[in-house]
Amino acid sequence: MKATYIDYSDTGSFSHTLLGYLADEAALRPFYGHRPDLAGFKSQLDSRAPFPHRDLLVEQLKLQYGALLAESPEVQANIDLLAEEQTYTVTTGHQLNIFTGPLYFIFKIVSAIRLAKDLKQAFPAHNFVPVYWMATEDHDFAEINHTKVFGKRITWNREPLAATGRMSTTDIGDAVKQYCNTFGLSVNAEKLKKIVEKAYLSDLSLADATRTMVNALFCDQGLVIIDADSKPLKQVFIPYIRQDVLERKSVQRIEETSALLESLGYSTQVHARDINFFYLTDEYRERIVRLDDGRFEVLHQQRFFSEQELQAEIDTHPERFSPNVVMRPLYQEVILPNLAYIGGGAEIVYWLQLKANFDQYGVPFPILVPRNSAMITDDNTAGKIFRLDLTFKSVFKPLEVLKSEYVRRHTKHRLNLRDEWMELNAIFAKIKLRAHKIDPSLGPSTEAVKARLKKAINNLEKKLLKADKHNHDDALIQIERVKDKLFPGGGLQERTENFASLYLKYGDDLIKDLDRHFNPLDFKFTILY
Repeated sequence: MKATYIDYSDTGSFSHTLLGYLADEAALRPFYGHRPDLAGFKSQLDSRAPFPHRDLLVEQLKLQYGALLAESPEVQANIDLLAEEQTYTVTTGHQLNIFTGPLYFIFKIVSAIRLAKDLKQAFPAHNFVPVYWMATEDHDFAEINHTKVFGKRITWNREPLAATGRMSTTDIGDAVKQYCNTFGLSVNAEKLKKIVEKAYLSDLSLADATRTMVNALFCDQGLVIIDADSKPLKQVFIPYIRQDVLERKSVQRIEETSALLESLGYSTQVHARDINFFYLTDEYRERIVRLDDGRFEVLHQQRFFSEQELQAEIDTHPERFSPNVVMRPLYQEVILPNLAYIGGGAEIVYWLQLKANFDQYGVPFPILVPRNSAMITDDNTAGKIFRLDLTFKSVFKPLEVLKSEYVRRHTKHRLNLRDEWMELNAIFAKIKLRAHKIDPSLGPSTEAVKARLKKAINNLEKKLLKADKHNHDDALIQIERVKDKLFPGGGLQERTENFASLYLKYGDDLIKDLDRHFNPLDFKFTILY
């Protein structure tokens, strides 16, 4: 593949807050730690205290991988490296979307892999391990039970159950069949089918199925996959669970930060609660709330605890306390020797709301790195873009704007009435002067007539443009088709389409090309063709 790059601001697809972070706006600096550049990483490395949970982390990862490690020597080597003091992680996280979900799931992981490589080159005395954090405790099944390939939506139809990572895949066979039936016949199709069937037709939990599939795609890059729904890992987090649940320690800091961000004109993404943990069992994941009488209730379950009982429950069964969106990042940074978090635009925004909370708990805040965003097309479409006198940058404009600009560039007629309006404007100046001499109060009436005429002239220009569009029907239809191909459903390709259609075409070269062309610290939108 070939690559070209454009500024994120030129895509019209990213928030003001994210663009402000990338531009290093001074107002945002108090809301994060080090900048996402090599100087920032050097400072992050220099300031890190020894990580105390390496042996536990390595032990748990090996248990989670089990026999899968025998197929993954690069992963085994990276897990072993995590036992060493000079090894750090670069982490991204995502829900357990079936068949990996939208394309940006792949982009997140490749961003982490490439950044780990770049950091190793810049700081050879240290080791950097890319990590995919599976959001196994998330319970929003409707967000992950489908994917779209070649425009066809594939859905796993079943009732949700507590944490999605614990769900069995025994009844996902129909969705697997539909997904694989879109592949056609080819060497790459057969390879992807084997990967999918091994992952999802082996009666595994969704967490283990996801690990199996992602490992098949990325094991040769040494990607380490972690499932933090683990009692031994949660035991490390007990002091933080206590402080949030029993002392409501997090909510005030996060609310103060959110209010300050909003007062500065930046968006926020998440809201803290008095208690930022769910109570998790194999049957349900429900919020914990404190009642007026001092007891604690698990909502919708008729389950109650006194403060002493809840304290004992946390100490005995920390695995039953599942962090929500504002405490999950803290949990991640407590159990990993992590330097950076790679996330999408919305994730970076909500991490900015969390630094004050990290500070009060004394947990190092990671460097925030927006994941690489990309659009992948082919030479045929690229050729059409250039033949239509468009650019990769201009195709991000709205369809009607592109059409109008094309007609204005290629018309044989003069469609604007600027010269005529200047003549009329001069006439109105004379009319206004004459009216003023007769009666000064007629000035506003003259301006009102002028405004109505200006509006009529503008409408006439639009009609001239619309009429001339018929002379360029073929080109405008091609522009529309290019937009539909590059922006399915009107949005970025990466947010809807699954990677399968691209893997069928490029095979393993897809991930290799992404790794080669992504530059995680350059912060450019990548277009591959």
